[in-house]
Amino acid sequence: MRRVSIKELYYITHINNIPSILREGILSHEIIETRKIPFTPIYNAEIVAKRRDIKTPDGRSLWSFANLYFQARNPMLYKVVFFGESTGASDIAVLGVQMSILNKPDIFISTGNAASLLSDILPAREGKKAIPQIRKDIDKEYWTEESGSKRKIMAECLVPGIIPPELITEIYVASHEAADKVRPTVEKFGLSVVREPNMFFQPFRKIDLTSGLSLVEGDMFFSRMQTVTVSVNCVGVMGKGLASRARYQFSDVYVFYQDLCRRRTLQMGKPYLYKRESSFDYQLADEPATLSNANSETWFLLFPTKQDWRERADIIGIEKGLQWLRDNYKKEDIKSLAIPALGCGLGRLDWRDVGPLMCKYLTSLDIQVWIYLPAEKKVPDELLSKDFLLRHGS
Repeated sequence: MRRVSIKELYYITHINNIPSILREGILSHEIIETRKIPFTPIYNAEIVAKRRDIKTPDGRSLWSFANLYFQARNPMLYKVVFFGESTGASDIAVLGVQMSILNKPDIFISTGNAASLLSDILPAREGKKAIPQIRKDIDKEYWTEESGSKRKIMAECLVPGIIPPELITEIYVASHEAADKVRPTVEKFGLSVVREPNMFFQPFRKIDLTSGLSLVEGDMFFSRMQTVTVSVNCVGVMGKGLASRARYQFSDVYVFYQDLCRRRTLQMGKPYLYKRESSFDYQLADEPATLSNANSETWFLLFPTKQDWRERADIIGIEKGLQWLRDNYKKEDIKSLAIPALGCGLGRLDWRDVGPLMCKYLTSLDIQVWIYLPAEKKVPDELLSKDFLLRHGS
């Protein structure tokens, strides 16, 4: 498991606010309101209003504090990127702030989302003692409501009034487009702009092969596709890789999958669609009750790539499964699809063989399909070209 070393704290804002922040500092809502400072909002008004009513132990409103997160890639950023007042990830920036802010004697540290009644809001000395546990709590690729990780990963440092601009270290953005927008301003202040798409739940890389089919490097579970594919075996074991991730992040999927295997319903060549009624958006976004345009559902396509987990992936069985998908996706009402490079990770198959085979069948689907490239080994660029994948697969 990767280990998070807390090197800076983070502030989420609209890129339009950066010039003002670099001049005046990061300000509390109270100061912004009192001084009538113009700004571009990113937060849902309902969430902001809720924080006004939450008090620190000394009786002050959270509105009196500028809030920094220990982990930027969290449920609040997810909500801001996909459901905020902005038009998407390219409008959002995350500002890195020096760790020295934790040395201020008047700060507070929350053990999770400060707006949650389950989080402790601790004064500086006591809060510093909680940082080792916070470090463990934010060391997550994903979070769930049930485990409490959704709240804990949003641990905050609350700074009264103003965070001076000289404590800002870097500006993180999702795309080249966003970097180009902010770089002229940021460089005047001697700061660097860092493109970090994964922080904003965006792919590291996306290669369009056709109008509907793309190759993607990134986290498949944040694709926001209607249907997400998980490679599985037929004996009910979700021990490693994407299957293990699905097991722990979506426990209902694991229960459903095991039941299929017990009844011997899941077979090579015949993927099974779990039409999950709930959406990733409600699980991943902060304050899900306020979402107005969330995906109504996220389904899982359980795709057998081997009979037993100990075996090498079966490319013949994979091809039969792709044929099933091509023939049944409309009938099953699959509207968009995220799918890994089947059998290329723990299944020990070669992308040179699997890539063209997948493209052969997936190019015929008239929906958006994202093939997620193997994370275990980098695929050479020549094996990602249209010429190789589309001609060899035909």
